[in-house]
Amino acid sequence: MTSLIETIVKALVDYPEDVMIQENSEETKLTYVIKVHPEDVGKIIGKQGRVAKAIRTVVYTAASQYDKKVYVEIHE
Repeated sequence: MTSLIETIVKALVDYPEDVMIQENSEETKLTYVIKVHPEDVGKIIGKQGRVAKAIRTVVYTAASQYDKKVYVEIHE
């Protein structure tokens, strides 16, 4: 799942070498934290959060095979 997120995000940003995906696993949830260059945060969020919502939709659909709830967070 990390490679899927990384592939999507790296295609959207100007500084793909600064993209970091961190996976935090807990008992009932799985959280992916996306960290990008400060100049690229707006590109990942998009106007009114549309790009972020699209990324989350793809990840949630791909993660439907897991028994855990999956979350995607974007950090500056």
